[in-house]
Amino acid sequence: MPRGAMVVQSGPVSADRDDEFNDWLDHTHIPEVLETPGFVGAQRYRLVQTVSDGGGGDPPEYLTVYEIEADDVVAARDELMATAAERTKSDSLRTDPRPRVYLYESL
Repeated sequence: MPRGAMVVQSGPVSADRDDEFNDWLDHTHIPEVLETPGFVGAQRYRLVQTVSDGGGGDPPEYLTVYEIEADDVVAARDELMATAAERTKSDSLRTDPRPRVYLYESL
């Protein structure tokens, strides 16, 4: 089965809401995402150093890599987006700028 990854860069709305943001992501958001067919795992990372910003400014502090196992990774992502309204939101998530989302498929 083809594999893919959805990579999301995000962060808390402010430093004083970091714990709330991480708690929501770990215990609410990721488990809800993993209920979507094709999404089989997630790994989180925290930025420790910017080696090259490519002129894009400060990147978000956190990175989540969602593993996808589906015949069509775009269709799996589309199903995730179609059910977005059903998932629990948190106002601890920074939305300005919006989280950066990238979809990859394995070679």
